Amino acid sequence: MDYIKAFLVGGAICALTQILLDKTKLMPGRVMVILVCLGAILGSVGLYEPFAKWAGAGANVPLTGFGNTLFQGVKKAVDQEGFIGIFKGGFTASAVGISAALIFSYMASWFFNPKMKT
Repeated sequence: MDYIKAFLVGGAICALTQILLDKTKLMPGRVMVILVCLGAILGSVGLYEPFAKWAGAGANVPLTGFGNTLFQGVKKAVDQEGFIGIFKGGFTASAVGISAALIFSYMASWFFNPKMKT
């Protein structure tokens, strides 16, 4: 049942994002920033954590989950280290995900040769 719930929640987030892209003139980069900020805002008011526990990977994998992770890292670092935590908390909390994205995209570049469209 956890897999079905994660699939439905993650699919709903992606579908809503696609509708936002199709129905507005927002560029994909701006929509990505909106999703990350939305996750951080929902995390800051305490709404994202219960939602993520209920939805599992369906809520943690999309960009909203990344925003929540950044906020939680900053919050923890500020509590432990004070003002400097604002600058390093998000990096510490999301380092594994960012590193994995960089490593796997580099590995993919070994096998695929992207070309510019003409």
